Amino acid sequence: MPLHCPTAQLVGPDAWRGSALAVAPEHWLQRFTSDQLAALDETATHLLATGWPKAASDASSAASDLADEHVRSPVVSELIARIRDDLLFGRGFVVLRGLPVADDPLRVAARLWVLGGHLGRPVSQNARGHLLGHVCDLGYDAADPTTRLYQTNQRQGFHTDSADVVALLCLRTARSGGRSSLASAATAFNAVLAGAPELVGALFEPVATDHRGEEPPGARPWFEIPVLSFHDERLTAIYQRRYIESAARFPAAPRLGERQRAALDAFDAALDDPDIHLEMDLEPGDVQLVHNHQLLHDRTAFVDDRDPARRRHLLRLWLCPPIGRQLPASFAERYGSIAIGRRGGVVPRVATTIPLTP
Repeated sequence: MPLHCPTAQLVGPDAWRGSALAVAPEHWLQRFTSDQLAALDETATHLLATGWPKAASDASSAASDLADEHVRSPVVSELIARIRDDLLFGRGFVVLRGLPVADDPLRVAARLWVLGGHLGRPVSQNARGHLLGHVCDLGYDAADPTTRLYQTNQRQGFHTDSADVVALLCLRTARSGGRSSLASAATAFNAVLAGAPELVGALFEPVATDHRGEEPPGARPWFEIPVLSFHDERLTAIYQRRYIESAARFPAAPRLGERQRAALDAFDAALDDPDIHLEMDLEPGDVQLVHNHQLLHDRTAFVDDRDPARRRHLLRLWLCPPIGRQLPASFAERYGSIAIGRRGGVVPRVATTIPLTP
């Protein structure tokens, strides 16, 4: 078994089961208070007055990282302080309900930017430097190895994003489908350890993962990293099965061995277990915050309304908080820096930008 692969069941607040959390949403779902909504709206007004989003096209600008005190709010800071430890060091997610989304789209995006910016610095979500993402079906082919799956209506499969935290704001739901699912990496590991202990070590061995055409300049079109790492006494995950499979399109990329493939199959089966993962229907105005290093997330396939104005649409931020867990050195090939507060995202090939439409 590889070095630093746990040999006993993991315990702690991050080793939860979806079946238990499904009957106790009060532990992970909370509504914005009127004071919090007023503070977000007031601060969004200040942010817009700075010239946002144009003024924040450079990720190092004050408007981008909210270092400017004119676009910070004590009330929002207090909200983030209350949920941050549970998000980064506890259960790993929270859903905040009730953010207004029916008014001016620019103001809606500004509210999310203010909320996310109090938690961490937005990082680029693709090679085009997008700091604000749009999760919606753009009609792309999920079988195309250059397609990012969030731009289709297909099931994504349990995966992690390339940032410390992902924030999703639901604007509109699909006509049917599109349910959100979360799963604990620790609980899935425990299930593989219990059911197939001879395979679990393979999850801690490096595998090739496709950059999907968004590798940094001069880098290989794939990177090699274990699905699971046990570093600094924490289990850390990075996983997208389809991207692992599509790495085989590169002749020089290492191929999965039979044992590795069997281990990934066992890991997927654990994540798909309805007792392990938690499914939820996000409502318009819900903000889902997920810690990528300890949780995996998924979205079921969906059917959209024929009216483009009523189709499923979520806004997304990838965030790098100033505090967090240590990451193993193997993350550097994907993240560039692994320094807390300075890591994550896709290396942009152009200046960063904040697109207000998909």
